[in-house]
Amino acid sequence: MSNMITIGISDMKVGKGGESFVTYALGSCVGICLYDPVSRVGGLGHIMLPKYPAENPKENKYRFADTCISEMIREMERLGGYRSKMVAKIAGGAKMFEVSGDSSFGNIGRRNVMAVKAMLAWFKIPIRAEDTGFNYGRTVYFYTENGSMIVKSFANGICTY
Repeated sequence: MSNMITIGISDMKVGKGGESFVTYALGSCVGICLYDPVSRVGGLGHIMLPKYPAENPKENKYRFADTCISEMIREMERLGGYRSKMVAKIAGGAKMFEVSGDSSFGNIGRRNVMAVKAMLAWFKIPIRAEDTGFNYGRTVYFYTENGSMIVKSFANGICTY
């Protein structure tokens, strides 16, 4: 068992050979675990927003669902993973703030989840597990040894996917 590699907000890392990843404080953000069970290459990304702003090319690509997922796939392929074998597990996308009406600010979590699902569908990567929505934060642990995702939250305890 290797050391736990921490993924910060707007960050992404991939690994092969048993790396373990953790990301904390997933509120409206979404944690995306991608895994190729044949090559045992996996990655974890922590996105904040749905879409990369083309008008701001210096922006961090890992902050956005569309660019983080495509970068993660590229990095995993570099390590010997195959897109055709990849599966996904996602968590987060909570509605952390109660705002009047259904404003886009109050519902950024749901928009993040929808953007992640749309990108995964575009890349034809099936979602094998999902722990999203509601109104509480989560911590996600992801293990490339076997592709398991563990989600910890005060509201829901510990769930293994």
